[in-house]
Amino acid sequence: MTRLAVKIGYLGNEFTGSQIQPNFKTVEGQILSDLNNICHKSPEELDLKLASRTDKGVNSLGNVAAFNTDFEDLDILLTALNAVSKGIFYRSYAIVNKAFNVRFADARQYQYILPCDDIDLHKAQDCAGLFVGEHNFERFCRSEGKPTTLTIDSITIKKCDNTLIIEYSARYYLWNMIRRMTAAISAVGKGYRELSEVQDALDGKDMTFGLTRPDALTLTDITYKDIEFITPEKNLFGNRIKEELFCNNLRSSFFKSL
Repeated sequence: MTRLAVKIGYLGNEFTGSQIQPNFKTVEGQILSDLNNICHKSPEELDLKLASRTDKGVNSLGNVAAFNTDFEDLDILLTALNAVSKGIFYRSYAIVNKAFNVRFADARQYQYILPCDDIDLHKAQDCAGLFVGEHNFERFCRSEGKPTTLTIDSITIKKCDNTLIIEYSARYYLWNMIRRMTAAISAVGKGYRELSEVQDALDGKDMTFGLTRPDALTLTDITYKDIEFITPEKNLFGNRIKEELFCNNLRSSFFKSL
């Protein structure tokens, strides 16, 4: 069988997180259901692994699922998976070797979208700059007993219409870490907290800046050295995207009319 890595998209509010849980709809559970419908393999044969865990409400455009398949035409495989899936969008694929560990990525990129009301862009950028580099993020995560010192490669903030788009890049993150850093950036940008307080927290002072909402956070991409993902030229999603956009337009029209 072939070991395949597939980039997947999903809206987090349709799932109770990514890790499989009995009696709940999860990303991993939905992928296993889709693979069973198309590939007719046991979970042990499929050996499904996800690159990153996402909490309930957090979206993905670029999480990666790795599994075994004996499908020869991989374009057809992705088309078939998209046809049966309820909430997962299978976007691109790469054939990998048996030793490939999907969790050992070179970089993970996340995007957080904030309403920019009353946020000073320069203050927000100054706060983001404090997080870049190697730090102990004990005050900005739920550690679960894991080491809390790690490196953030970059954080960029730009204004787009009435929102701020914050982009994070690092090899890995701790639980709730991005949402806690974003809460601090927002608080400083609005003038509720000072840069010195954020620095104090990074230096170990016991304090918190809150936790932002999960549905504004998206895992945009995961990259691996020497692995290129192939996007089939054919229409992978049928009418799924058209229907979703139409439903969104209906909702938007309703709320604008209130």
